[in-house]
Amino acid sequence: MNLIYIHGLDSDANSTKGMLLEKYCQLHYPDIDVLRPDLNKTPAQVCEQLLSLIKALNDTEDGKSADKQTELSNTVLIGSSLGGYFSTLISNQIGCPVLLLNPSIQPHITLQRFSNKPVSSQDNLNESSTSKVLHTTAGGWSITPADLQWLADNQLLSVNYPNKVAVLLKEGDELLNSELSKNFYQSHGASVTVQVGGDHRFSDFNDQLPMVMNILQNLVQA
Repeated sequence: MNLIYIHGLDSDANSTKGMLLEKYCQLHYPDIDVLRPDLNKTPAQVCEQLLSLIKALNDTEDGKSADKQTELSNTVLIGSSLGGYFSTLISNQIGCPVLLLNPSIQPHITLQRFSNKPVSSQDNLNESSTSKVLHTTAGGWSITPADLQWLADNQLLSVNYPNKVAVLLKEGDELLNSELSKNFYQSHGASVTVQVGGDHRFSDFNDQLPMVMNILQNLVQA
C-alpha cells in the first residue's frame, strides 16, 4: 500500500505529521510506502502532480495499469488542512480512499484574508491582476488572485465516494470551523470523528497513529 501525505498551507514535504507517519510505518508497517510530495505550487499544478503520482504508483512493470479498483485501493491520500481540500477533490475525481485531518473545505473563502477583494466564479480578472502576488507561504507558494479564482471555480460541493472518506476533526481547531467541516462531510455520508479539544496542527498526532492506521486499513477494505 502507498500512503501519500498531502501537507497544508504553510508546510512542505518535511511536515511534522508526514514525517511522523513515515517513521511509524517504517517501524510497524515496513510494507507500506509513505510519500511526502512538496505541493507549494498553484492549485491546478497540485492536482496535476497528485494525479500523475497516483498513476505512476499504480502502473505495473510492463507499463499497463492494474485493475482500477485494486490500484485505487492500494493508494491512500492523507490530507491535512488545505491538503484535505485537495484530497477530497482527487477522491471525487478518481475514487481513491482519503483520510482528512482538520480539512479546509472553503479555501476560496478562508484564503481571502490575503486579498482585499473577494473572488467569485463570475469575476473577470485581467492578466496583470491575476499574476499579482498576494502572499508567499512558508513553503514558497506565491498565492495570486488567479489561484483564489481557481479555488472559487473548484469548490467542494459533494463527496462522490463517501465510503472511501474518513475525517478526523479537533473541536479546538483555532483556524478552521470544525462544525462546518463536520456538517459538510456527514451530510454527504462520510465517516467523521470529532475529538474534544486539540488544535489545528493535530499536535497529538504521534499518539493518534495507531488509530490512524486502523482507519486507513478500513478505508482500503471498504
